[in-house]
Amino acid sequence: MATIKVSDIAWGRLRAPDLDLAEEFLTNFGMVRAARTKRALYMRGTDPQHHLHVTELGEPRYVGLAFHAASEEDLLKVARLEGSSGLEHMDEPGNGKRVRLKDPDGWQIEIVWGLDKVAALPLHDNPLNLANDRTRRAGDLNRLKRGPAQVMRMGHGVIVTPQIGPALAWYRDTLGLLKSDEVYRDEPGNLVGSFNRCDRGEEFVDHHTLFCIAGGKVGLNHFSYEVRDVDDVMMGHEHLKAAGKYKHMWGIGRHLLGSQIFDYWCDPWGRVHEHWTDSDRVNAHHAATYVKAGEGTRGPWGDPAPREFQDYATP
Repeated sequence: MATIKVSDIAWGRLRAPDLDLAEEFLTNFGMVRAARTKRALYMRGTDPQHHLHVTELGEPRYVGLAFHAASEEDLLKVARLEGSSGLEHMDEPGNGKRVRLKDPDGWQIEIVWGLDKVAALPLHDNPLNLANDRTRRAGDLNRLKRGPAQVMRMGHGVIVTPQIGPALAWYRDTLGLLKSDEVYRDEPGNLVGSFNRCDRGEEFVDHHTLFCIAGGKVGLNHFSYEVRDVDDVMMGHEHLKAAGKYKHMWGIGRHLLGSQIFDYWCDPWGRVHEHWTDSDRVNAHHAATYVKAGEGTRGPWGDPAPREFQDYATP
């Protein structure tokens, strides 16, 4: 039985040698500054969470992921685990409490609870006239303005590990994650990827909160953030392309597993950030499927993943 069941992902934490450059990229990506200190930058989305991205000042590095505890009682449970930091009062913007753990590859995993809530930011309305519902915008003209996407919330993190079995066992046993889809090569016992979601019982959640990729490297593949709709994905793509300074990694396309419409961009130090919209939503009753790697995982439209990205990992 799992130690606890985390309720959602909270943020990803990176390090960068220039917080100005980091903020410029994340602003162009569609986030808003929540706070900034001499040591770190905290960026938010439109949802009422204080922040969903942390960049510490330092040499470029992936630090880890943070997850929301469902209760303070659950936070106290993980505080008693061997090797944990114990219960800490956050000394960062957003306040709250946390426990820090290490996953099998040594990355920091923060379990947080009681963070400050902030007011939601206005989200641009964009009703679409559909073929079977042509009057959703009757009488109103749609004149979208160019600009960055509006990041709403963090959806998932993706890591690469040479020890996918122990990694998955740890995340499931410690955080209560459930498997949604398993990807294998040649035969089902040869696992090369695993999509895992939060367990909130009857409540429907994103198809995955953590995706683990088996590889010879170890590190971050990408952080992923939800935007409003396909227009926002497209507008974000055009905005980042027009900036002329960021590497485009992959997209625009639609995944098969999870079904998100996606677009991937690199920050100035090569860390990949994804815009997505329209995820599958499943609850605890969803039975995991097993899918063969290759054409069996190719989405219905868009280019296949570039070879560089398939086992991409930034330490």
